[in-house]
Amino acid sequence: MPLALLALAVGAFGIGTTEFVIMGLLPEIAADYGVSIPAAGLLVTGYALGVVVGAPLLTVFGAKVSRKRMLMLLMGLFVLGNLLSALAPNLGVMLTGRVVASLAHGSFFGIGSVVAAELVAPEKKAGAIATMFTGLTVANIVGVPLGTFIGQALGWRTTFAIVAVLGVVGLLGIAKLVPAMPRPEGARLRGELKAFRNPQVLLAMAMTVLGFGGVFAAITYIAPMMTHVAGYADGSVTWLLVLFGIGMFLGNLLGGRFADRALMPMLYVALGGLAVVLSLFTVTAHNKILAAITILLVGALGFATVPPLQKRVLDQAHGAPTLASAVNIGAFNLGNALAAWLGGLVIAAGLGYTAPNWVGAALAAAALGLALWSAALERRAPASTDATDGSSASSAPGAQGASAAEDTSGGARVPVRH
Repeated sequence: MPLALLALAVGAFGIGTTEFVIMGLLPEIAADYGVSIPAAGLLVTGYALGVVVGAPLLTVFGAKVSRKRMLMLLMGLFVLGNLLSALAPNLGVMLTGRVVASLAHGSFFGIGSVVAAELVAPEKKAGAIATMFTGLTVANIVGVPLGTFIGQALGWRTTFAIVAVLGVVGLLGIAKLVPAMPRPEGARLRGELKAFRNPQVLLAMAMTVLGFGGVFAAITYIAPMMTHVAGYADGSVTWLLVLFGIGMFLGNLLGGRFADRALMPMLYVALGGLAVVLSLFTVTAHNKILAAITILLVGALGFATVPPLQKRVLDQAHGAPTLASAVNIGAFNLGNALAAWLGGLVIAAGLGYTAPNWVGAALAAAALGLALWSAALERRAPASTDATDGSSASSAPGAQGASAAEDTSGGARVPVRH
């Protein structure tokens, strides 16, 4: 793997840290600004919505900029947002800083996925994407607990200042290590938008929303579940989240490795396993040891879907992958927000703190169903092409207006939009 992937991973580490560390520092921030915890919680919501909006928006605005320069600009925006958060005199200014930092999130991972895939041989693309996302998973193991500790000991502003420094390191690494990668000749916004006319791209994004949403349906409410149901002390929740981060790290590596060998089977295993484990979580949550093991498995199976889903979008948006890749990152955050809302509904309905696990299992099972449907459509498309003796495959599901072309990323025959 080229050193340029290390620079991308450092950027991902900073982004992952600033996204999740806020949850452990909400009490300190609320007390400093003299607001309630729910009011401070807007810093979490604002960030998530900023990712959803910023992913396509900045990718579109950066369509005429080389990918390396765009990555550097995004890291600069990330640094600015965290500095603003660190110096914010009131909650409103800090929320602005959080939104500014979040705008870089989706585009960085979206464009970074494309760059990572282009840095390696075709058979190593998913592994390269996973290497970049390793920074995000390591952030949950090291960055978040360390940032929480520093924030509680030295003040939460110190944490965001350090994250800004991490952003500067990532920016310098990209400038030094990532090769110049000019914008592909002939690439236009209209061509990027055409990727969304491919049902396979939309199905992959729907899998992203539902599959990763299944993870966050449970993890969003992990604190009350573990303290009220499993019987853990409040202080143990941080280390349970570290365990979740370790699972994410392992799942990311395994997902990247096996997706390069058999992408769709990897998705079947991860999504099916996630649905089963989340279902069992309603039972294992009542036992400390079993609950801890289950949290590890949820992290592993959930993040094992990330490299294959991101590569699936890149493959299906062949020739115009940048915008689709960035929007798919926004889809992860959309799934997080949707799942957290649904999990809150079932708790509010009086079904208990383990009820969100059933929501997560249903979402993961729905994602598995979409994966099976996507594969079925893909199998039928070539058959339709053969039946018409080489004529247009317009009658094939998911292949309206497509023609066969050679996929330079792997030599497979795929539909390419014109």
